[in-house]
Amino acid sequence: MAIARQRQRNSESFKKGRTSQPVSVEWDAKTKLGRMVKGKKITNMHDALKSGLPLREPEIVDSLLPEIDDEVIDVNMVQRMTDSGRRVKFVITVAVGNKDGYVGLGQAKGKEVGSSIRKAIDNAKLNIIEIRRGCGSWECGCRQPHTVPYAIKGKSGSIVIIFKPAPHGIGLATGDVAKKILTLAGIKDCWAFTKGKTKTTVNYAKAVFNALKQNSEMRIMKNEIAKVGIVSGSIGIVKEEIKEEEIKVKEKE
Repeated sequence: MAIARQRQRNSESFKKGRTSQPVSVEWDAKTKLGRMVKGKKITNMHDALKSGLPLREPEIVDSLLPEIDDEVIDVNMVQRMTDSGRRVKFVITVAVGNKDGYVGLGQAKGKEVGSSIRKAIDNAKLNIIEIRRGCGSWECGCRQPHTVPYAIKGKSGSIVIIFKPAPHGIGLATGDVAKKILTLAGIKDCWAFTKGKTKTTVNYAKAVFNALKQNSEMRIMKNEIAKVGIVSGSIGIVKEEIKEEEIKVKEKE
């Protein structure tokens, strides 16, 4: 038990979150997508996710998003009694994101806290998604990508969470777990409404991630992209696409 407590104390440094420094990534690419990224045929995460190829190497994310951050959401200690004594394992939940339209959530289990956190970070990178941002609040109308473009709903276990667009300057009116994930996703203003047992940290985090996943999968009209200022992924990558949509809308008017 004393060893388990010591391991849990050692994990406190990981809970505060760490920033990955931009470094040149060298690895032996084993998948088609990995070879395309290493060969500079794909140079950004937007094209990598739109390619339709499975993301199975965390080094791809390190190469395309070198400024990605990670945040430990939950460290849970699991004990199992056997004939040889008590076996202790740790279940780690980690969120990653570049604070500019990309976010991922992953879990891992192991005997050591440090190795389990590194494994959870890799799993979160493999689950990374591209989200949409915009200005969907009728109180604002600034057309800047600071909040969700429309109401989205996510569910995990007993927890149901609904995110609604908020005007500029409101901030993240959410719980602590949701605030960490939304910050990594690059959302600055948002209203949140929850139902269920939100003290269950893992399900709360999964519900938030599920809502953001619904956001990226929802179909939207082309004229709404320029009207609400919807941006998919990083702002710089799709800036030219938004300008083209704005020109088309002005021509129709």
